[in-house]
Amino acid sequence: MSKMELIQYVVGPISTNCYFIVNSDSKETIIIDPGDEAEHLIDRIEMQGLKPVAILLTHGHFDHVGAAGRITEEYSIPVYASRNERNTLRDPEINRTGVSGRIPSIFHASNLLDDEDVIELAGFEIKVLYTPGHTPGGVCYYLPKEGCVFSGDTLFYNSVGRTDFYKSSSEDLINSIKTKLMTLDDDVVVLPGHDARTTIGEERMHNPFL
Repeated sequence: MSKMELIQYVVGPISTNCYFIVNSDSKETIIIDPGDEAEHLIDRIEMQGLKPVAILLTHGHFDHVGAAGRITEEYSIPVYASRNERNTLRDPEINRTGVSGRIPSIFHASNLLDDEDVIELAGFEIKVLYTPGHTPGGVCYYLPKEGCVFSGDTLFYNSVGRTDFYKSSSEDLINSIKTKLMTLDDDVVVLPGHDARTTIGEERMHNPFL
């Protein structure tokens, strides 16, 4: 029986999905894409007695990373992101703080990841899938034993991530989805950065972009 408890919060002005992967035995918790509302997320952590151990970023756009700094400060935990996403994190034009009416901001990741890396956190094995396109260094996080993948803004329910941003590439995005995600089993649950969850099989059959 899986020891994973999955908690989802929708945060910020663009309704970003922030996920808590909780080890139900130890209460150790991985936070994926804390995009906004840091104090609300900290309140949730405290109320539920959770023990954050790391933040994982699928990519560096502001609506996915905006609360990471405050949560890191509160709990002294590492932030993981793709090595190829460093420029997105530190360039306000790419991370969209410089073009969204917000204060231009630089974000930081303490631990940099490469394609196919496998990391172990909170008792879970997580495989890094490098999926550029929406941003140059976007990644998805695949938990093979739990049968789920956190797809950020790469793959959505019957849709895909936007590629009309600075440094985006539609060709790279579709190639990433076909070579990294469509090779997974049909029953793998896809947990996207926005909107509803889906499965690999559903997207293989019905996604009009594929």
